[in-house]
Formats: sequence, C-alpha cells, structure tokens
Amino acid sequence: MIPIFPGVSVITLSRPLSCLAVALALSSTAVVALAREGAGEASAQIRRTSFGVPHILANDERGLGYGIGYAYAQDNLCLLANEVLTVNGERSKFFGAEGKTVEQRDNLDSDLFFTWLNDGDTVKDFLQAQSGAIRDRLQGYAAGYNRALAERRQQGLPVECGTGEWLRPITELDLVKLTRRLLAEGGIGQFAEALVAATPPSVSHVSSTRDFGWALARQQAFASERGSNAIAIGAQRSANGHGLLLANPHFPWVGGLRFYQMHLTIPGQLDVMGAALPGLPVINIGFNRDVAWTHTVDTSKHFTLYRLQLDPKDATRYQVDGQSLPLQQRTLKVLVKRADGTLEPVQRQIHVSRFGPVVQWPGRLDWDGRHAYALRDANLDNTRVLEQWYGINKASGIDVLKTSVASVQGIPWVNTLAVDGSGRALYLNQSVVPYVDQALLAQCSDAAQAGPLVVLDGSRSACDWKIDPAAAQPGIFPAHLQPSLERADFVQNSNDSAWQVNPAQPLTGFSPLISRQDQPLGQRSRFALERLQGRGKLDAQALRGLVFDDEVYLATQELPALLRWCEGAQADVQAVCTSLRAWDGKARADSGLGLVHFANILQALADQPQVWRVAFDPADPQHTPRGLAVEQLAVRRLLHDAALASMTQVHEQGLDNTLRWGQVQQAADGTPVPGGPQALGVYNAMVSVPMGPGKRLVVSGTSYLQVVSFTDQGPQAEGLLVFSQSSESASAHAFDQTRAFAAGQLAPIPFTDAQIKADPHYREYRVGERDEPVSEATTR
Repeated sequence: MIPIFPGVSVITLSRPLSCLAVALALSSTAVVALAREGAGEASAQIRRTSFGVPHILANDERGLGYGIGYAYAQDNLCLLANEVLTVNGERSKFFGAEGKTVEQRDNLDSDLFFTWLNDGDTVKDFLQAQSGAIRDRLQGYAAGYNRALAERRQQGLPVECGTGEWLRPITELDLVKLTRRLLAEGGIGQFAEALVAATPPSVSHVSSTRDFGWALARQQAFASERGSNAIAIGAQRSANGHGLLLANPHFPWVGGLRFYQMHLTIPGQLDVMGAALPGLPVINIGFNRDVAWTHTVDTSKHFTLYRLQLDPKDATRYQVDGQSLPLQQRTLKVLVKRADGTLEPVQRQIHVSRFGPVVQWPGRLDWDGRHAYALRDANLDNTRVLEQWYGINKASGIDVLKTSVASVQGIPWVNTLAVDGSGRALYLNQSVVPYVDQALLAQCSDAAQAGPLVVLDGSRSACDWKIDPAAAQPGIFPAHLQPSLERADFVQNSNDSAWQVNPAQPLTGFSPLISRQDQPLGQRSRFALERLQGRGKLDAQALRGLVFDDEVYLATQELPALLRWCEGAQADVQAVCTSLRAWDGKARADSGLGLVHFANILQALADQPQVWRVAFDPADPQHTPRGLAVEQLAVRRLLHDAALASMTQVHEQGLDNTLRWGQVQQAADGTPVPGGPQALGVYNAMVSVPMGPGKRLVVSGTSYLQVVSFTDQGPQAEGLLVFSQSSESASAHAFDQTRAFAAGQLAPIPFTDAQIKADPHYREYRVGERDEPVSEATTR
C-alpha cells in the first residue's frame, strides 16, 4: 500500500500483461506504441495516476472509445450493466415487478416507461443522426466494455453484480438508450408513472388508486439532487489576469448520473480532461488547453403539457380546431419474473396525441370525460447532445464554445459557464426550451392550472410551439433569444434563473419558460454573491474556500435572532436552544447537532413568508427576505412548534446531542462527509437520507469538484471526484477520494504529459482488440 494523502492509499499495479502489452508499456512514448498498431484495430494506451484516474490516449475515435469503455468497466462494470438493464426495460425480467430501481421506482413502471422511450426505430434514428466520429466512439466504447466484461467474468465478477446472470455484452444502441435517458431527466422522465398509468375513464385500472407519493417526491427533489454551483472569474477579478473556474456540480453519488473522471487524448486533435456520465464517451464538465467549463441545472422549462379537449362521444378522441382526432394506441410489452422463476408477459396500452403521450396524475392531471393531458418534451427530439459536448471538448476559446452551443443547440437542461486563458468569463442559458414566448403563453396557457407546470390549450393549433428557422430543431427557441452574458469580472450560478448571474448586468425580458426575473434567489446564490462583492482579486484558494468552509449562510444571517428567541423560549424546548448555542454555524464533520435543529426549524418556516421582518424585495434580491421577526407572538409560536417537532424527529432518528455531524452524515464506507442542505445556503450541498439509528447516508451532492486556473503555462487544475472512481466496494479506488475530501484536500489534476508521468502512482498499459484477455484487473 502506497500513501497518497493521510488515510488514503492505493494498490500498485499487479496485473500481468500480455507480452505485446508489456513491450508497449515500456515504449518511450505512448504515441509511438499506438502508431505500431495495424489499421482498423481499436487500441488505446491507458495511463493511470493517483486515485486510479485514467488518461486515455488513442490514434482515432474508435480507439479512444475503446479505451473509455474498457477503463470504465474496470471501475464500474456492474453500475453500467445495471443501467443498461434499466434503459432496456428488462429489470422485471430478472428481478421481478416489485423490485426497485436506484431511483426507487417500481421495476414494472420503469420497464414500461423505457420500453416506450427507447423503442427500436427511435434509437436507430438517433444513432443514424450522429457524425461518423461519434458513431466510431460509441462503437469503440461498447467493444472496450465488452472486452473488460469478458476478462472480469474470467477473474470473478464483483459482488455488486450478484449472480451476474443479467450481465451481457453491450452495443452502441445501448449507449444511445443511456443518452436518451439523460435527455428525459429534465422532462418526461419525471412523469414515468403518470405515463404508464394513464387510462381512459371508461377502463377500470389500478392507476386510480395507486400511490404517486414516491413519484411526487422524486419530481420535487430533481433540482436539489441535480443542482450545482459554478463561478467563472474573468481577467478583471482574477489574481493573475487569466480565467479562473469553479465547477461544483451536485449530482447523485449512485446510479446512472454518477460522474467518472478521465482524460481523453488524440494527438493533434483532442486533449480534454474532466468528468463524464455513465455510457457517454465525451467529457461533460472539464477543461482543455484553452477553455474550462461547467454546467448547472437551469430553471428553464423543457416541456409543456397540453390540455386536450376530448370528443364528448369518445374519451379516446380529442379535438383540435374542431376536428376530432384519435389518440394513437401503442401496446407496451415486458417480461416479468414470477415467484417460481417463470416469465410472464405483461402488457399495457399507452395513448399518444399529436403533442405527445397522455399522462395521468390523480388529483393533478386527471383523465376524465372532458379533458386529458399530454406531455411534449423538447429533448426527445434532441439528437445533438453528444455532438454538443464533442464540440465543447474541442473548443479553442470562448468564441468557439459560444458558436458551438448556439449552432448545435444540444445542451439538454443545464446552464453553461466557461472561462478561457485570456480571462473572458461566459454564462449561457442556451438549452433546449420550447418556443413559447410571453404572447403565446398569454394566449394559450390554462389559467386554471396553478403551480410550476406550463399547461397550454391543446384544442387550438395556434397554441403549437412556435417555429423559428434559426433554431436547430423545430419548436425550440433559437439561441439568440436566450440569455448570454460575457463579463471581465465574474458570472455565477447556483440553479437560480439567469436574472442575477451578475447583479451589475441583470438579464431580463425573456420568456417565462426560459428565465424568470424578480423572483427570490436561493441561499447559495446569495452566499456566492456576498463572497464575490467588491473588487478584490480572487485566486483558486478563494474559490476552494467557498466549498470547504462549509459555511451555513442562513445561519450567519438568522442564528442570532433564533438565539434571541431562545432567551425567552419555554422550558420544553431549551434542549434545542442549548444545542443551537453550542453549534458553530457550520456543516463541518466536527459541527454539533445544532445544525440538525436549525435545518428542521427553518424548513418548518419555509412556507411562512410572514416570519420575515423584511419581505422579499425585487430591488434587493441579494439581501431579502431577511430577519426572523421573533418579536411577533405568532412567529414565536411557530418557532416553538418547530423546535418541539425537531426534538421529536431527532429522538426518532436516534440522534444524540453529543454526536458530531460527521458521525451522522457518512459515505457508504463510514467516511464522515461534511456539507449540508442547500436550502440553508450550504455551498457544499449534500443530500443524505436516514440509514439506521443515528446515521444518514449521502446519496447526492458535491460530486466532481474542479478548480481550474489558467496561467502563462496553460491550465493548472485541482479537484476531486468526491465519491471516488469506482462503485465497487473491493476496489482500492472505491473511497480514496472521499477520504481526501473529508480531510479538506483537493488534489492536483495532472494534465500535461510531464505532469502525468511525474505522478507518484503512474502506471500504464495498453489495450487492443487483438490482445489476449488477461487474468487480473489492472486497478484492483
């Protein structure tokens, strides 16, 4: 065992290579080694550095894909296999209908949904729409994964694969299905149960009584579990006059949206490093020699609902411009494993309008004799998403990146922030958004529908999404009508709208489907803007501190008032007050459980705007609302009730007031994890769930953490993949970066050839289609 940081170790390379691979590994340069390979054979050089991060070098796109798939399967074989099973609608076939997906969706609902989403013709059309380079990379990825699968079957599968009977070789079509699942995350994917349960009112179906509680909770948690922070510092505020970027995505620690860190190189064509989602052969967040970029989940709408005016004679027909049209029926079929092990076919009918499928959500979107609701998701026609990141990966500057995003329009549901070496800082809210402007919304929106959903009148063709020839896809906004801001000081975003990206230049006047102004800011945005105030110079350490300080911003603003209330609080809540007085106002591992009480109390007040002494003021969004009005009797009563409820909750969860936060919130291996709820303004946002008495398991939050500083010598980067490279518990790289994060350490990210080879844990090996399988996994 060789130490990397205190408490962090890695196993050295012990895997025997084939004779040819050994010879190539000893070659003076990886480029020379790869050049020796015959034309047409996919091969790659994989150089691993500290924490097992792969730097993949190939001569062509297929070889690069081969290296990506192979390296990924060495670290996450079972994770990808499980996600492939999911997006193919085959979970019930192996695990039964009542089992759950990673997202806690019933297997049967999941299978039916993905059978619809990823039907054969749609998936083939998506693949056909890709450039030759993307197709080559996808084919290589599948071949590399399959090579690793064969080797690991020979060695013995990881425990996470169970019996392994459901593992199989994959194809590029499986990777397309994974990509389409990503696209659906911002829209129809949140309505999976509502889609498969939709039933005409004349048909008796279990959907009328089924519990949609889990589905509603997942929909409400979408932003919190897929949020992000990002800051791009321009030449005016950067300490060295070059660009500086903080990437702090808050993404799931498990499942199909778990990032993977890697470095991709084709000499003379591509040199990019960062993090990618499972099955995607491109870097989603990262940097190259010229630009660094990141994303944050946006507030834009990526779908609309249409209220269908049903034919009074037939609830399976709807009227548009007075014409009665039939809902097209499609039969979905999946196989379900029964208790005796036999397979039973299950069928379900879905109904599809000209806008999209009918969805039914009891009490929210009902299908009765008069109306039904159809959902149109703009990203279902987005075949450009891989090409988009391919273009960003190769961008040679801010202008090239801007042109790529504006012309390809493949960004699905996130903002983009970027910097370059010259110190230009850029913000783009140019994702795929239905072209519904303010005029169309006023003419066609359903006034009876309150809340965040956009519901349009489906009885008039005049309410169809508008079409602009400048858009890359019919029915979406062209990029020139979406927010864009370039600054020399800074731009930032923490999942609020484009309005206050930089308060010196508010972005206003956009369709409500794109961005909303005059709305309260989230606490993370208010925290970041406070730290960015003034004209002082900023460096990597300053950006790193935003995350590692673990400051609870709302506590800096409101804890003093809460403690004043405690001075006159009743005796039955003084235990809570004692805990609050002892708390340091942080979400550090050594912070006390006053954090839990503070979070519980503020959550109880979240929907009570009257508790604030100063209400929200659009003219001062950075500082309002503020001031708990503890002098008011009604507010004191609310605080008392919230404190009593918090005491009960803490007791029921087995939390002792002597515990430290790191003893409660932990990774799967027991590593203490700092950070806390984003609603409190914790920049290092973490989502954790109860996991036994006195314990909370982190399931989402700070994931790939990256700080990139451009210098005269090029990019200098540091960061961590907080949940570590491998999802396999037996791997040396299952929790090593998690421990480094818990210790408050960011690691240098080797990028140049010299930096890579100088890494103390450098090792290299070559993989190619003609090589013989080997007997032991390299990174184990």
